[in-house]
Amino acid sequence: MTDITLLTDSRYVNPSNPDWYVQNILEEDRLLRQALEQHGLKINRINWDDPSYNWKATRFALFRTTWDYFNRFPEFSEWLQKVRKQTHLINPCELILWNLDKHYLHDLRRLGIAIPPTLFLEPGDERPLTEIVRATGWSECILKPAVSGAARHTYRFRSTAAPEYESIYRQLIENESMLLQEFQQNVLHKGEVAFMVFGGKFTHAVLKRARPGDFRVQDDFGGSVHPCTPTPEEVALAERVVSVCQPVPVYARVDILWSNHGEPCVSELELIEPELWFRMYPPAAQLFAEALLKYINEQFAG
Repeated sequence: MTDITLLTDSRYVNPSNPDWYVQNILEEDRLLRQALEQHGLKINRINWDDPSYNWKATRFALFRTTWDYFNRFPEFSEWLQKVRKQTHLINPCELILWNLDKHYLHDLRRLGIAIPPTLFLEPGDERPLTEIVRATGWSECILKPAVSGAARHTYRFRSTAAPEYESIYRQLIENESMLLQEFQQNVLHKGEVAFMVFGGKFTHAVLKRARPGDFRVQDDFGGSVHPCTPTPEEVALAERVVSVCQPVPVYARVDILWSNHGEPCVSELELIEPELWFRMYPPAAQLFAEALLKYINEQFAG
């Protein structure tokens, strides 16, 4: 019996000649695995879609770098429903299902958490994108799917350019929900800060900046990551965001940017497979392990 299986993507299992991107993934998992093993736990690491893996032989499955799920959403959803009956998922499955879809931002807004101005557009909406954009009064917009990752089908455009995105919008809205958001200009100047929160407690943060000429902060698109010391008020906001989740997640990453009015707001809450930048603050791997053990002891003692 394995105590914890770390879930990854098949591309990151025993890769040959890994580049810097994959090396970072391997280093992150090494740090976490080492921290867990120091507590006497037996750890395995496998791609989530391995058809031969015996999920009943692991006590817990911990999501790490399942970074192909958003391109295989129906398959991933089916897998979730099957595996949740065979082992315990961490974070718990109800949180994962909630966090899979960016409608969770609507729930956070209802709970008093600031998010960028956002419209949720549902399949079957026949209004032209141009009409929707005009009604917002926003000068610049972001359009993206409700289920997405790594900036899949994420478009930034001025409102006057909305007709250029009409065709792709019509294709997407036929089959999936979309978000239209007012673009927050401060992301170009101040970047976006990722707050790591384990067991409800903040551990560390990193500043993500887009490369010149782009708005996407992900390193997939040339973004850079920098050390960051947030203010106590910013830390309190990140912890508050996590505290309103039910149940409170074992691990979370809260991404915060600054609105066009200079106020902090939540751009993303990552509860499934967030990058956690242990490599920039190695003690966090041990803090993660301690939070995980506390959760296991409280929820599964005996």
